[in-house]
Amino acid sequence: MSIRHGLLALLERGPSHGYQLRAEFDAATGATWPLNVGQVYTTLARLERDGLVAQDGVPDTEGRIAYRLTDQGRDEVRAWFGSPVNQKAAPRDELAIKLALAVTTPGVDVLSVVQTQRTSTMTAMQEFTRLKVRAAEDDLAWSLVLDSMVFRAEAEIRWLDHCEARVARAAARRPQNTAVETSSAPTGPAARR
Repeated sequence: MSIRHGLLALLERGPSHGYQLRAEFDAATGATWPLNVGQVYTTLARLERDGLVAQDGVPDTEGRIAYRLTDQGRDEVRAWFGSPVNQKAAPRDELAIKLALAVTTPGVDVLSVVQTQRTSTMTAMQEFTRLKVRAAEDDLAWSLVLDSMVFRAEAEIRWLDHCEARVARAAARRPQNTAVETSSAPTGPAARR
């Protein structure tokens, strides 16, 4: 997620200083993507440089400066909310890269890599589900974040099952001593395919 746009969206609610913005961001996302105050203030400085925010008054008694959106900042927030997230611009998928390299690196037990990830993802999904049960009915923002995390974990598990099946099929067609190492038998749904 763009920290820049997240802070602009929070400033749409009214002027805030960096510590408030960090707390509001953590509250809205359940601290799923924690920000440190340094990131917040560095981003605010860039937003001010770009004319999207301006300082709002004088520092408070603790020396903190509140920021407010400019008209240009409001336009930026509207444009952000009105546009889709570009999947091509999303951060690199470390798991996809890891598996792509695992299948081409001699001596790597790819099925073990898949199983290790599946176990971790299942554990995370169970925790997200427990958090959803405990989430307050009136905390829609946190509930939506949790829904997203559960759905992504489910999709990742389905993809891992697919990868396991593909690796097993590829290993069955290859002669011994190839880059795809499959010393362990498939353990998930791929074993039933």
